Amino acid sequence: MTERAKQSESKPAPAMKPATPQISARRVELQSPFIQIVARDVMFAPGEAVQTYHAVEQADYVSILALTPDRKIPLVRQYRPAIERFTWELPAGLVDDEEDPAESARRELEEETGLRAVAVHALGTAFACPGRLGNRIHSFFVETGAPPPDFQAEPGMEVKYLTEDDLLQATAAGDISAQLQVGTLLQALLRGHLSPSRLFSAPENPAIRR
Repeated sequence: MTERAKQSESKPAPAMKPATPQISARRVELQSPFIQIVARDVMFAPGEAVQTYHAVEQADYVSILALTPDRKIPLVRQYRPAIERFTWELPAGLVDDEEDPAESARRELEEETGLRAVAVHALGTAFACPGRLGNRIHSFFVETGAPPPDFQAEPGMEVKYLTEDDLLQATAAGDISAQLQVGTLLQALLRGHLSPSRLFSAPENPAIRR
């Protein structure tokens, strides 16, 4: 056997790239003013049977980690019918049609807390839940003016201001209810927008109460 033949025999065959799944059909099976249930027929490889997957299609989210001049961070408490309980969350909302996500962040922040944005910093965009949701979440760090003294929260909502340490403590305790917003907090930390005195690995005295 020649040297070339030996090398050819010992060299592994190049890995075959998996076929790109093909969407053979899309259809809306349920629609409301806010969401659609979309069915997709997917063929993962040529000759395989088609499988149907369902997903929720809706507007993109914005999630806002805001910081006031005295370095306080607002949280919003509200009732969420989907889980039948009150939650503490960062200010957040939906992107309106044809609206820039940064403008959505400004709008939602002022609506929910009364705070006006001074500077808006994009933290990144990710898919909210690729297994079931077709929308994205746009995270922002926002420097704000001082909280307005006469602000009245919407009925059923409450606004509370935490220090950076208190927010991390509440997150470690599991008191921030929306897991997507923990990603917003992490992005702000990684980009150096927050300067906590330490990181919390275990709950201590709760900063907020459910």
